[in-house]
Amino acid sequence: MTDSDSPVGVLDRIRSNRTSHLALKVGIGILGAVVVAVGIALIPLPGPGWAIVILGLAIWAVEFVWARHLLHFTKKHVQAWTHWVMRQSLPLRALIGLLGFVFISAVVWLSVKLTMDVDLIVKIRDFLTT
Repeated sequence: MTDSDSPVGVLDRIRSNRTSHLALKVGIGILGAVVVAVGIALIPLPGPGWAIVILGLAIWAVEFVWARHLLHFTKKHVQAWTHWVMRQSLPLRALIGLLGFVFISAVVWLSVKLTMDVDLIVKIRDFLTT
């Protein structure tokens, strides 16, 4: 594979032409926006909502400097948080995990309650008592 065949080489060739560079910027902008929007829509649900938002940010970072800076900022703070948590005692990490679980459970309950008008607590209680 030559340098011009590498992803960076291909992007450099596209950027060398003003029209294709504009098309690349528009395409990256739209694709990143769609991925970020899907991620934001998925944040209240269990699953990879934030990871999808970060993926959209990484797509934008291919062409936009502000997105590169924001992606670097996000990566730095997520790593700092992870390292801090891993330095804590096992009981404190368990408490952090429990609080995270309670928070995510509350978000899921509220999302289902507001979007589908279903009270999961009542459904689970009814299921366990029958």
